[in-house]
Amino acid sequence: MPFDNDPDRLTDFIQTHPMVLVYFSTPTCNVCKALRPKVEALIAEEFPRVDFVYIDTTEEPAVSGQLSVFAVPTLALFTDGRESRRFNRAVSLHDLREAVTRPYGIIFDEEAP
Repeated sequence: MPFDNDPDRLTDFIQTHPMVLVYFSTPTCNVCKALRPKVEALIAEEFPRVDFVYIDTTEEPAVSGQLSVFAVPTLALFTDGRESRRFNRAVSLHDLREAVTRPYGIIFDEEAP
């Protein structure tokens, strides 16, 4: 979902969705290329009600700067409009799963599948 380099559009999106995972990357980041499909699969399979947003920091520098993203990959988890967790560079799928599981159950009043 493009935000046209407008930080307010991302902010509005985050404010109007209960849980959002924002994945910041660049096209030249090889770690990001390998990690992104795994993160997308994890969210789709285990947390289907979480909105996944991909931000290319080279295309949307104002959006990245607004959220102080200076390294890639960076994953920012937002719950009820607030950043609740951030992962930089070395991202563990296990840690990501743990970070999402509890708020997911509370917000959606259900356990992850």
